[in-house]
Amino acid sequence: FKAECVIINAVECEPYLTADHQLMLEHAEEIMVGVSILMKAVKVNKAFIGIENNKPDAIQLMTKVASGYAGIEVVPLKVQYPQGGEKQLIDAVISRQVAAGALPISTGAVVQNVGTAFAVYQAVQKNKPLFERVVTVTGKSLAKPSNFLARIGTPMKQLIEACGGLPEDTGKVIGGGPMMGKALVNTDVPTAKGSSGILIMNDKEAKRGEVQPCIRCAKCVSACPMGLEPFLLATVSAHGDFERVEKEDIMSCIECGSCQFTCPSNRPLLDYIRLGKGKVGAMIRARQAKK
Repeated sequence: FKAECVIINAVECEPYLTADHQLMLEHAEEIMVGVSILMKAVKVNKAFIGIENNKPDAIQLMTKVASGYAGIEVVPLKVQYPQGGEKQLIDAVISRQVAAGALPISTGAVVQNVGTAFAVYQAVQKNKPLFERVVTVTGKSLAKPSNFLARIGTPMKQLIEACGGLPEDTGKVIGGGPMMGKALVNTDVPTAKGSSGILIMNDKEAKRGEVQPCIRCAKCVSACPMGLEPFLLATVSAHGDFERVEKEDIMSCIECGSCQFTCPSNRPLLDYIRLGKGKVGAMIRARQAKK
């Protein structure tokens, strides 16, 4: 496949996370240089920067700065989760769909994050390796929600303390956002290059509703951005029929959590789908190792 354009993902991957927004406001010029370097590396003369339209200040600034760079266009996007996914972003920006099982490059687009563009600028222009990134620390009960430029390896506990410490009503500490993040066993976990944020949920938010039988409402099917049947994948995974869920294309799931969020019966759909994906992934790797 031949690349035709670069798409820069400036859409926050999850609600409440604002790290990319902060990065654009503070380093717009450097990001544009990074995008230009990426364009040269991929050998294309067109780049799109997708920004959701609930960030008018970032859209205005990035559009102004982009006017001085040939081939770079800022594309305002409708606010819609999970638009930060590669396949969803390509569809939103250039109206091309990635076929099931295919790679995004099959549409002619190379997708990179806005943080990656900034890191490319620093690596090429400043000879600086990637050893820090912007991390959002937020929560309704947190004293001072903030974005931090944190060194990779910084304990999450240290970042939480810089925001005023854990609130008394803390129910869960989530590594990531509310939809795709995972609960942390303890806050001594270090930040990694993929750490986007830390969400402090209070007791009310963290409490799951009582699981009820599936009422066949199909809300999870309507909510799935990949066109899958989450209720089926979760049920079959729970029963251990991993050959069946592989045929039902469970590996196409992007684990966005939309199905579980919309389920009126409070069923742990994503939990079982993650279980199924792990088992099917192991089966696929075992088959490939035998070849």
